Amino acid sequence: MRVIRLFAAATLGLASTFALAAGPDKAIRQSLQSIQPGMPIESIAESPMDGVYQVQLKGGRQLYASADGQFVIQGYMFQFKEGQATNLTEQAQSRSVAKAIEAIPVSEMVVFAPQKPKTHITVFTDTDCGYCQKLHSEVPELNRLGVEVRYMAFPRQGMGSHGANTLTSVWCAKDRHAAMNKAKAREEVPAASCENPVAEQYELGQLIGVQGTPAIILADGQIIPGYQPAPQLAELALKAK
Repeated sequence: MRVIRLFAAATLGLASTFALAAGPDKAIRQSLQSIQPGMPIESIAESPMDGVYQVQLKGGRQLYASADGQFVIQGYMFQFKEGQATNLTEQAQSRSVAKAIEAIPVSEMVVFAPQKPKTHITVFTDTDCGYCQKLHSEVPELNRLGVEVRYMAFPRQGMGSHGANTLTSVWCAKDRHAAMNKAKAREEVPAASCENPVAEQYELGQLIGVQGTPAIILADGQIIPGYQPAPQLAELALKAK
């Protein structure tokens, strides 16, 4: 989305001149659409701060704007109460990410689960990624600790890359578990093709801010960027259930 670069290059005051008479929703949308046509705005609502509106983008990212759309802020909003600081932006983003992930049928993922899972993690993975392979080697330990591992595809080099082709073959294999095990062991996976969700999952990963793999999403929507050893990861996952 490159929101930061777009904001740095645009002047919001121009858009606000014709939106002042409109309601906050329309004024803010006009300003943002003038910067990036088609910006995926899901909702605009009053934020906890008086006079500031919260803009939720598809995929979980948050922006803040003045009612007239003349000022837009990208960053964290904290609330200080009783000596404690709460990151309201991260909370909102996590809720939105969790909602987006929950909308994906588990049948479209490659799932490694214990008999009685206590919680789950969703991992955007690339079979060519060394740390993804290392994490996969610890899936049995995660399962033993009660964590179900749900894989989604994220070919880092894009669609058409070797990683994307391998992920497609994994998702189209008769036995996805065996194919994933092969791929993560750096063994050749028999080529296979079918209707599959690899491209859609890659797009979703980009939308929610995945930049590398493994990207681990806890049950509450919190994103853990990068590999974590099984004991530490299980501890985080069980707290987030």
